[in-house]
Amino acid sequence: MTQLAQPPKQAPQILSMQAVRNYGIHLVLLALIAVTGILSPAFLAGNNISNMLLQAAPLGIVVIGQVLVILVRGLDLSVASVMATAAVVATSFSGQDSDALPVFLVAMAIGVLTGLVNGLLITKRSVSPFLATLATMTLLQGLRFAYTQGAPSGNVPPIYRVLGSQTFYGVPYNLMILIVLAVVFSALLHKSTYGRRVYLTGGNPVMARLVGINADRITIASYVISGGLAALAGLIYSGFVGIVDNWVGRGFELDSIVAAVMGGVALSGGRGSIIGGLLGAAILVVVFNAVLMIGMPIEFQIIIKGVVIIAAAALYVRKAA
Repeated sequence: MTQLAQPPKQAPQILSMQAVRNYGIHLVLLALIAVTGILSPAFLAGNNISNMLLQAAPLGIVVIGQVLVILVRGLDLSVASVMATAAVVATSFSGQDSDALPVFLVAMAIGVLTGLVNGLLITKRSVSPFLATLATMTLLQGLRFAYTQGAPSGNVPPIYRVLGSQTFYGVPYNLMILIVLAVVFSALLHKSTYGRRVYLTGGNPVMARLVGINADRITIASYVISGGLAALAGLIYSGFVGIVDNWVGRGFELDSIVAAVMGGVALSGGRGSIIGGLLGAAILVVVFNAVLMIGMPIEFQIIIKGVVIIAAAALYVRKAA
């Protein structure tokens, strides 16, 4: 009588490894929340959770754009400078709600133009993404300081304060904006021709060109979207902090890259998702908040950020191997 073939003994191990790869970041986030909640019960208080969500939303909006850029084998160091410039613009008008639309249009124009310049430098002049976005970051910083004489003044229109710092039945308005953007751009990536072209352009640029995809156009579009989202995040973040200086959003350029990589977005391009990047952003926000709630010196945020970057880099190398 013929015996049935026995399943490989390694199957459970393979399945568990796949589960860790697919859901590891979810487990890390849950573990961080649980451990911090045990060490500091105030961490799970409603006010603190609402505050974390308010802080996470602007970073999450920037992360969405950063994910799109990394998927096409790029990175965007100019996002924080775009945020600060948009925030400065937001205080350059009368500060009334009647100026909300002009503020939005000018800020978006700055973000889109910056993204367009980045994309053109990278695709048409073969400048590396690092140098191209570093150049626009520095240029915006110089223009911003020249315009404000180093000391921006003025008020943010009240509507942006509402969107950046207030809640609707406990749910922050800026979180609602983030959720809508995440749904829209996730659908764009996974359900549209543009999304398929993004993944192919990042995964195999040569093949993309052979099948007739205009890889340059896809790359430019990704940078334009990143710039526009950074400008929107700058307006929302200015409403959150309430005051504006020339360094609004400082550090978001590295935080957004680290969040994306922790969320499984490959620096080599062509692999990753927006949801993964947002989970990475959530981990960063939880870690930074945990440092304060546990009572550690604020300087430990910088130390932990360095550790997180090293861990993210090690995880990327392991995945790429």
